[in-house]
Amino acid sequence: MEERRPETPAEENGVTAVFLVIGKQLKWLRERAGLSQREFAAQAGYGPDLISAVERGVRTPRPELLRLAEKILNAEGLFTDVIPEVEEAMARARTRHPEWYRNYAAMEAEAVELHHYSSYAVQGLLQTEAHARAVFAKRRPFLSEETIEKRVADRLSRQQVFERSPRPVVSYVLEEVVLDRPIGGRQAHAEQLRRLLEVGSMQNVEIQVMPTGVDEHPNMDGAFNLLVPKGQAQVAYTEVQGFPRLVTDREEVRKIADRYGIMRAVALTPIQSRSVIEKKLENL
Repeated sequence: MEERRPETPAEENGVTAVFLVIGKQLKWLRERAGLSQREFAAQAGYGPDLISAVERGVRTPRPELLRLAEKILNAEGLFTDVIPEVEEAMARARTRHPEWYRNYAAMEAEAVELHHYSSYAVQGLLQTEAHARAVFAKRRPFLSEETIEKRVADRLSRQQVFERSPRPVVSYVLEEVVLDRPIGGRQAHAEQLRRLLEVGSMQNVEIQVMPTGVDEHPNMDGAFNLLVPKGQAQVAYTEVQGFPRLVTDREEVRKIADRYGIMRAVALTPIQSRSVIEKKLENL
């Protein structure tokens, strides 16, 4: 039976081709300016993973980034001139998902609140490109290289939820073991920890670590997501061994939200959590 999963972003109406061309232009001008991806990302105020994804055409080159690239790289109107086409392409673009995931994907994209509990793995919206690729490469049964690339692109595209306006309220409770498992090797893991620090520094995001030594844990039922869709009541989402469940019953959602509230109270504060992540990064 075919594995159930979110499908890749639509490549209809020439959207992918537009983004590929812009990505290649960005890379050429960046290299002409003598800047590495990390150096350019620092000047633009974005993460290097995002710049890499944009240059490869797997991430939407949002107008804000194009305006900054115009100034930093002295593009002489190359990027500002294509902003109308990018906005039109973004309006046409649609992310296609199978029936089991479609409702959740739509709600995630427009949610006003997103809350996540991760018990064994870095949640998808937080994953770096290298981490995501390592996760998919180790799947059993094995996936083809083409499938891996498409799934990585899909995962990165969902992360645009952090960049949209108005920004949603986002929180995470991560089990400490999530910070210790070096998915993809030492370098990839270091990049992943830096990504957690980067996202955690956003004004609308709080990341808390649940120490392994905590002996009064209110949730032994695995990872879950809570989100408040725009104009709707809060819902929950869980997935175990590829079997997803969207929870809409208000009483069931209330119980999960209650557990999450207790976990946030038991976990380290965001400031303490940041110190823990920084220390683990230093010790790599």
